[in-house]
Amino acid sequence: MWEYEPREFAIDFEEDGTPTRFFRPDFYLPGDDLYIEITTMSQKLVTKKNKKVRRLRELHPEIECKVFYQRDYLNLLVKYGLEEPPDQELPPAPTRLPGPPRVENLGEDQDRAAG
Repeated sequence: MWEYEPREFAIDFEEDGTPTRFFRPDFYLPGDDLYIEITTMSQKLVTKKNKKVRRLRELHPEIECKVFYQRDYLNLLVKYGLEEPPDQELPPAPTRLPGPPRVENLGEDQDRAAG
């Protein structure tokens, strides 16, 4: 079971506490207590939605909200037989969580090998 846009969350406020901006995730899955936001639009709009989800997480860490991108949506359509696989290969699913890349110090051995 799922619900379409059942709840709106205030994510920005005036100094007096009056809400000025809201975020309404696309779906709610009550059985999983999970909100889903689907974005299949331009990168500019994807960036805005990601900011809203990050803000929701800052204000309400108890609320679980996942973002499904265009590649996720297309993969689900194919997986459940709602659409034929495309002639071209789908973009790969992410292999790590978004965020800055991890930098590792390779140590002195690498410095000597380069020198």
